[in-house]
Amino acid sequence: MTRRQLSLFGLASAALPQLRAQRPETGDWLATLQKRLPAYGHRNWIVVADSAYPLQSNPGIETIVSGKGHLHVLRATLDEISKMPHVRPIIHTDKELQFVPDSDAAGISSYRQDLAGVLGNQAVATAPHVDIIHQLDEAAKIFNVLIIKTTMTLPYTSVFLELAAAYWGDDAEKRLEQAMSSQR
Repeated sequence: MTRRQLSLFGLASAALPQLRAQRPETGDWLATLQKRLPAYGHRNWIVVADSAYPLQSNPGIETIVSGKGHLHVLRATLDEISKMPHVRPIIHTDKELQFVPDSDAAGISSYRQDLAGVLGNQAVATAPHVDIIHQLDEAAKIFNVLIIKTTMTLPYTSVFLELAAAYWGDDAEKRLEQAMSSQR
């Protein structure tokens, strides 16, 4: 091989791991989730995404394809999180979901009802899709994000689960911050 061919081969070889990392995994999504959860903690995210959710290039974001229905994956994901003593989900959904009409996305009203049934009385934060994506991108600069793609084909149906410490609540954090600020 010439020096140029060796150089091009070296560049291509160096790029292969990065290209492989960008390809979504299609193995057992539940096993992957179960493997990741013990290591995840405060500020990691898990996204149960619709089928059109894009494959992101940020190395902190791992995408797996479930091949399963959206609500099935969401239920199972929430169930697995509930088994963890160290994390709890802060649930985010797209604000747009509230406004998508059945005339543009047949079945969306039924999905909203089914989603409410799955989430029960858990608090849900809503924000414009682009804002949630921005939060996710910022988090992925420092923390790992797992995206589980489903077979869902309705818009704005992705559910974003920001993990928080299960043993340290928001009220405790506020009290701590107040105590610290009074000492300044």
